[in-house]
Amino acid sequence: MFGPNMNSVPDAAIVPGTVLIPMRFVWKHGGNSVYLCGSFTQWSQLLPMLPVEGCDNVFQTVYGLMPGYHQYKFYVDGQWRYDESQHHESGEYGTVNTLLLATDYMDVDNEAFRRMTVTMQAQVADGPVTEVVPGISDADLQASRQRISVFLSTHTAYELLPESGKVVALDVDLPVKQAFHILHEQGIPMAPLCDFGRGQFVGVLSALDFILILRELGSHASNLTEEELETHTISAWKEEKAYSNRQNDLHGRAFPRRLIHASPYDNLKDVVLKILQNEVATVPIIHSSSEDGLFPQLLHLASLSGILKCVCRYFKHCASLLPILQLPICTIPVGTWAPQIGESNRRPLAMLRPSASLSSALNLLVQAQVSSVPIVDDNDSLLDVYCRSDITALARDRAYTHINLDEMTIHQALRFGQESYPPYEPRSQRCQMCLRSDSLHKVMERLANPGVRRLVIVEAGSKRVEGIVSLSDIFKFLLG
Repeated sequence: MFGPNMNSVPDAAIVPGTVLIPMRFVWKHGGNSVYLCGSFTQWSQLLPMLPVEGCDNVFQTVYGLMPGYHQYKFYVDGQWRYDESQHHESGEYGTVNTLLLATDYMDVDNEAFRRMTVTMQAQVADGPVTEVVPGISDADLQASRQRISVFLSTHTAYELLPESGKVVALDVDLPVKQAFHILHEQGIPMAPLCDFGRGQFVGVLSALDFILILRELGSHASNLTEEELETHTISAWKEEKAYSNRQNDLHGRAFPRRLIHASPYDNLKDVVLKILQNEVATVPIIHSSSEDGLFPQLLHLASLSGILKCVCRYFKHCASLLPILQLPICTIPVGTWAPQIGESNRRPLAMLRPSASLSSALNLLVQAQVSSVPIVDDNDSLLDVYCRSDITALARDRAYTHINLDEMTIHQALRFGQESYPPYEPRSQRCQMCLRSDSLHKVMERLANPGVRRLVIVEAGSKRVEGIVSLSDIFKFLLG
């Protein structure tokens, strides 16, 4: 026990059916020779830790752990050490670091982890490892993308229409206040707008509009009062928004923004490109039997989630035609990732603490042009996600009229949302997660579930946020 000559790496073989969680251990306090040892090695083997490229004082290793409670220490230059910045306690072997792992929140791809572990063992003697991953040829990548492109180009939006369903549309002459009450009560983040006087669909009202309105109400320079919000119509708000964004002609009249929509006969690739290029979440599927396009029928709201579900269903039994589906997401350019230790050229991932103000969350959603922000603890472990659509909870009982966005914390806002969440829309869909070792296929299947727009990439066990992958990220990669 605790012998410095015990430097063998255990065999990476995994017993079939055993759930192993790939856990990254990091030592940030320097040294020349660093090893890891713990209860998971029966305190009888030392696991070599590799220096992180570009940061001489940091060492790391990845090891597969069974679910449960574990203790560990670091063997640094012949001395036993523990990391004071991580959870620690007194044990049989002195002060040790501890962690508790559970797998009730996700599945682990043992085969992908086995490949990564074996490769790491083979490269221990070769120096630092920056990314240990399998890959495919450029020809396989292009062939996969071509097959997906052909599928999307030969199937139409008509195939997205459900056998039965309900689509909510709003009259542009509705007061803004009433419109957001409807969004909240129906449990929807957006709704198409119809000008019944002209017999046309003219736009979309979304949770982002409510965010912009609340920010304006909280501004001392606001031209909109709470009283005016009671009677302020959607059309008036849209005109003011267009004017403030300088979307107006030489005479000062606001340009009506063209509604992004599709017909049921448009192919799915065109629908995807409309969503991506216009940076919208949904595209209304509209059909009109008249030549002038008046009094059209709103059939469906097409989303990337529904289209991805079609892709997954079509290739379900012929996944071998798409080699890229078996790649771990950490090996492909998809998603937004938090900077790794030693990296300085990557854009920081937007995250907030639960004690941050609601106004800071709304500002981040607008300025960073993101639809959600991970809420994390002091160790960057995931607690929850604050989304644009969460703001509609403040429509309940006119809560927006008696709160201060600078004083209300994100934690309070999320609790308020839990109390007012529609019973038919489970909150479990809010905080969907995946691992960096998960295959692209597994990530796509999770994103194809209704109501799931993004997955937070976390470190197994600690739930430390490593990145976010969204529906738009997936399609941008698939289409090249």
